[in-house]
Amino acid sequence: MRRSVCIVSPGNLASSPRLLKEADALHGAGYDVTAVVCNYTEALRRFDDEIVADVPWKVIRARRPVGERVVSMAAGRLARFILACGATVSPALAARANPGPVSTLRRAAFDVPADLYIAHYIPGLAAAASVARHHGAMLGFDAEDFHSGEGTGGPAEDFRVRMIETVERAILPSCAYVTAAAPLIAAVYAERYGLAPTTVLNVFPLGMAAAVPQPAAAHGGPAHLRAYWFSQTIGLDRGLQAFLQAMSRAKSRITLDIRGGNRWGHGDRLMTLARELGIADRVALLPVAPPEQMVALAAPYDIGLSLETGVSENRRLCLTNKIFTYLLAGIPVAMSDTPAQRALAPELGAAATVVSLSDPAGMADALDRLGGSPAALGEARAVALRLGRERYNWDIEKDFLLGAVDRAFAERRRESA
Repeated sequence: MRRSVCIVSPGNLASSPRLLKEADALHGAGYDVTAVVCNYTEALRRFDDEIVADVPWKVIRARRPVGERVVSMAAGRLARFILACGATVSPALAARANPGPVSTLRRAAFDVPADLYIAHYIPGLAAAASVARHHGAMLGFDAEDFHSGEGTGGPAEDFRVRMIETVERAILPSCAYVTAAAPLIAAVYAERYGLAPTTVLNVFPLGMAAAVPQPAAAHGGPAHLRAYWFSQTIGLDRGLQAFLQAMSRAKSRITLDIRGGNRWGHGDRLMTLARELGIADRVALLPVAPPEQMVALAAPYDIGLSLETGVSENRRLCLTNKIFTYLLAGIPVAMSDTPAQRALAPELGAAATVVSLSDPAGMADALDRLGGSPAALGEARAVALRLGRERYNWDIEKDFLLGAVDRAFAERRRESA
């Protein structure tokens, strides 16, 4: 009989590339996989439809009822009152007080019997833990971020982080296994909760790589560097302002394409800054594209940007999928000097340029060194291409995930023998 796995996540499928890879890997390893996800981001539904039509595993897409937001707000008020009285908030109330579709996911997953429930994000963790207990099943957790380290300061953020930590502390020690998306995230969860997480990086399948890698451009005349950044949503806390400042100072002619949703108008604000700096003709906003196209879309550029800020502890510890998208595309990475990215840089060698967001002039010099030397750029691209093919891809990395899941099932068998 095939072992069954239910993956529970609050995101849309199209915004959850890590879940897609996880489900594909488990299905390919012989598990019966069902993904329970949400369906509340209108802009992503078309992409979700395409994914559902293509994947070989089952998908349940749950719509979050309007009333759940009201319940969450009420739970938040009650939790604040309890804390003000000097009492302890229960994990169940903390899960409800933290905005997220806990009840929606729980209801949708309840009718999916499984041997293992794998949770993503805190709403998924609270929902999956409840369902796993009901079915007498194992619980796993994938920490794509250091969730209780996502706070950016202020009373509202401090309360939210406290609720997240309450849920983590109550549930994570009962997990059969935990995976983490970066070594420093694994380390902090290990220290805080006594866990032994397995690091599974945010890399992508070799099949997503361009069939013929783009060669480094043979620039004639002034040095020229084509830079690229992408995300689901354009933000003002992703280091792009510092890069624009560096562009305006560089001797090289640097262009920047920014791909992502502009729902909140942050892209417009970046374009305003570009105009003020006199470089608007070299900056372009590009629309959101499906996850499976990200590697191919990055391949024509000279350098990709992973400019994480220190806005939260999580941002300092994370390694985002941008880095590994660029490597698989065969282009080097400009990384801000966060602890996690500094620790990774030596492994990337010539394929990584570490820059400081607080030093646009120094960043401009680093970009000029790369853009002004076809040989240096060619070497950086060659190293990036090799690393993407030989180390940083899902064909290799998925074995760490499958090993963690297999060990959990083996331990379960030993306990029941």
